[in-house]
Amino acid sequence: MADNKVIGMASDHGGFAMKEYIKQKLKEAGYEVKDFGTHSEKSVDYPDYIHPLASEVNKGLLKRAIIMCGSGNGAQMTANKYPNVRAALCWDEEQARLARQHNDANIMSLPGRFIAFDLAWKMVQLFLNTPFEGGRHLRRIKKIPKILS
Repeated sequence: MADNKVIGMASDHGGFAMKEYIKQKLKEAGYEVKDFGTHSEKSVDYPDYIHPLASEVNKGLLKRAIIMCGSGNGAQMTANKYPNVRAALCWDEEQARLARQHNDANIMSLPGRFIAFDLAWKMVQLFLNTPFEGGRHLRRIKKIPKILS
């Protein structure tokens, strides 16, 4: 069973600076971070880093993860190829809260080039601390089509 205090992280070059900032804040808050890369601002292809992270979430080896690329879109699209992944692209605090509360998102995708780092950290805290409501939301989640991996 995955540990709630271990958070997976991955980014491309467009999300690298934000990843490093959030990684430090998570460590200061008592979390362990499993960093899948990238490890610099050198141009890379986001799927090379998102796939290994999403695979671990899909298998239940990680309970929650945070991914980022320049817009957050490519990273989120890649992660959502896995049947047990629910990656949510979040741009503000309300989206971060609802991604957990209504969608039971297990991966948060952030737009590394479009939001302030302090806002990103507030969103991460909401994502990690907001419980899933269940009920009608669980019924809806079960209707999300799944592909075989």
